[in-house]
Amino acid sequence: MKDWIDHILREKKIAYAVFNQELELIETSQNFTQIMHDRSVKAADLIWDIFPELFGSEAQVTAVLQHKNKRYEISKINQLSDKGQLRYYNLTLLPLNAKPANLLCLVSDTTSETSLEQKIMQQKHEIELLQASLVSCGNYSAWGLLGESEPINNVRNFISKVAPIRNTTILLQGESGTGKNLVARAIHQSSMDVKSPFVEINCTSIPATLLESEIFGYEKGAFTNAIASKKGLLEEANGGTLFLDEIGELPLSVQSKFLSFLETKSFRRLGSTQERCVDIRIIAASNKDLNKAVENNEFRQDLYYRIHVVTLELPPLRALGQDVIIIANHFITIFAYDFKKKVKGLTEKAKAKLLSHSWQGNVRELRNVIERAVIFVDGDSIDQDDIILGEEKHPRQTVDQLHIPESGLSLVAVEKNLLLEALSKAKGNQSRAAKLLGLSFDTFRYRLKKFDISV
Repeated sequence: MKDWIDHILREKKIAYAVFNQELELIETSQNFTQIMHDRSVKAADLIWDIFPELFGSEAQVTAVLQHKNKRYEISKINQLSDKGQLRYYNLTLLPLNAKPANLLCLVSDTTSETSLEQKIMQQKHEIELLQASLVSCGNYSAWGLLGESEPINNVRNFISKVAPIRNTTILLQGESGTGKNLVARAIHQSSMDVKSPFVEINCTSIPATLLESEIFGYEKGAFTNAIASKKGLLEEANGGTLFLDEIGELPLSVQSKFLSFLETKSFRRLGSTQERCVDIRIIAASNKDLNKAVENNEFRQDLYYRIHVVTLELPPLRALGQDVIIIANHFITIFAYDFKKKVKGLTEKAKAKLLSHSWQGNVRELRNVIERAVIFVDGDSIDQDDIILGEEKHPRQTVDQLHIPESGLSLVAVEKNLLLEALSKAKGNQSRAAKLLGLSFDTFRYRLKKFDISV
């Protein structure tokens, strides 16, 4: 009978030990040392030596031994085996009806179950993080682009049309913080295999002297400290997309070599005579007026024409209307989860305050404003006083109050007339006209397109 019992215990990964009134070991199952990860035990060992986890529980152990309590349990005890593996077990103490009274200890190996629970908890946490980034997107998002306004839908349509055409250079223009990086990734993800590389370089973050070697790579000995050959970003992006952010900051010397690459799809590493070819899509972005940079001899005209084939002007945040609230709610969901706050949304006054702001820093500024508000808000809603907005970088000059006649007026017509009047006073100079209206050059150009005004 005892052999059958031992067999069942081994199958169920359970072992037992019996202790006398002095809590000395008097009996164990055959698999006890195996369950206890080969821990050596011998007769007369005290229970505290075998189970040091019971220190501090002397009263509970004594109560079970004296039949005052029916059982005492400790769950998920962890120990390192002799091989350095982390193992888990549950310990249950039961009284035995014997004279004198004895104590029965059941040891259950729960390593597999506990490890599985931990993996499940980790996966649940990862799912929650993903859900937090997707909540509030609803049907408004495609490729991570939030909003339902006409400008945002135009951006989505642009992505759908250009994504399949992989051999055309794309130029994204717009103010800083309008999401040029996001659109570039959306174009890449819409047309490339999931394993295709997306390589990004910000031309302002790397010293001009290093840009050429970063883009084209170099051979060992090409310059001081070139102790080994190194692939450039063109080779790293082979089969995928190279995104050149702030391409207007490329040094003229690098512009010349990059133009040559665009024309021939081949290049040479620094210090090499070997021609290398890659199959990549080029997406460039700039928040400066490249046309003006060409006029100031800061950007090569031939390179400008080469990258100015398929272009997209990203709308500023202030041109997106109610999309500001959609994007703000998206950030609230993310930061509320990150900071473990119970913030659910915005009050009507808070929405009005966000909609009236000019957002010179665009989505990046909105993100920072919402992050700060979620951190300091006490209730479950963000009110207007919780929203701290920075001062306008280009404060508008005061103008006479515009009176609305009893018959009403067309705001669209008023805006269009102001644009035409500014152009007239600036004698067709768009930069000067934009300053007259307190607008950035990109915003002014966006509004000209909006009203189909040709200059």
